[in-house]
Amino acid sequence: MTPTPEPFTTQATPSELDDLRARLRATRWPDAPEDAGWSLGTDIGYLRELVDYWAEEFDWTAQEAALARIPRFRVELGGLGIHVAHVRAVRSHGAADPHGATPAMPLILSHGWPDSFWRYSKVIPLLTDPGAHGADPADAFDVVVPDMPGFGYSDKPAGPPLNSIAVAGLWAELMDALGYDRFGAAGGDIGSHVSRYLALDFPERVLAVHRTDAGIPVALPGLKLTPQERAFVDEAAAWNLSEGAYAAMHRTKPQTAAVGLTDSPAGLAAWIVEKLRSWSDCDGDLENSYTKDEILTLVTMYWLTGTIGSSMRMYNANSAIPQAQLARRVEVPSGFALFPGDIVRPPREWLDRAANTVHVSELARGGHFAAFEEPELYAQELRDFFRPYRRAAPVDQYG
Repeated sequence: MTPTPEPFTTQATPSELDDLRARLRATRWPDAPEDAGWSLGTDIGYLRELVDYWAEEFDWTAQEAALARIPRFRVELGGLGIHVAHVRAVRSHGAADPHGATPAMPLILSHGWPDSFWRYSKVIPLLTDPGAHGADPADAFDVVVPDMPGFGYSDKPAGPPLNSIAVAGLWAELMDALGYDRFGAAGGDIGSHVSRYLALDFPERVLAVHRTDAGIPVALPGLKLTPQERAFVDEAAAWNLSEGAYAAMHRTKPQTAAVGLTDSPAGLAAWIVEKLRSWSDCDGDLENSYTKDEILTLVTMYWLTGTIGSSMRMYNANSAIPQAQLARRVEVPSGFALFPGDIVRPPREWLDRAANTVHVSELARGGHFAAFEEPELYAQELRDFFRPYRRAAPVDQYG
């Protein structure tokens, strides 16, 4: 039987929020070298300010209510409850028109770490109701944004963590449950991997795939690289030496870090906030890209769901994916958006090697979390890329 999506809402209890505030106020702070700033990791001065705001002023209840305005569901897939935002297109400023002349394309968006469906919360209305935001109403999407297993409000796998290939299989089942036979796929970070495997393993269903990165490159044995590709591989290796310690921990000993991060909200914030700053196009100042409320909405979600450990374990699962899988080429039409503040930017030669690349954009602003940092740019990028593939899906699947 096809699983039935059930409406889903959350409401933190007063005791959960009281416990969080008590822990924040009792934080045992480390020392830091004078003027260290962000050079050795999270700036303790900034974090003290953020933690104080979190304990005394941040209104989680208001943020939770704002997220509740997004239609959200849970679906049982593979023995796991998967949380998903599913928002149907608005075709004419408030009137749903699923049987219009040009049907809304279903689009599944996959997030990465350290985030959740939060990554796409700003872009959902721009994609589902473009006419209300100065764009062509014909570019509307039915948007599907699931939380990965072990992230956000989706269940944590009780056994071994799932890798990106397994999650892609779940997403294919999810789209069945939501009534979509063919669809577009997009994502970044781990979500880029999941979108890739959706296109690789379900090419008859994926109309086109859009990614904001091609992953950290793996120079597989026997590959003859161009000078540009070699520079890309070398750049990624240098980044891994200077910035990749977190990923080595996630791949090898995630449970060690999970103990402290699950027990200390200040520690959890330090682990996540440092990545938001390092990977965003914020010029070294987080508040150029995010408000405190936006940052703390993400971090509080991790705290209340207790998912930092389970989210990190997906790195361990992905590290065991065989090289033969990494070497597969995506033949589904593929597009890439390269944002200036992202971690590493692949050359066109690498993208052509990895996929049937029909579209590459170099955007003026944005980083690793572009859908949240620059939602208007990201939404327009998706509208432009997917427009030629809309009529390839049968009209009668929408309803």
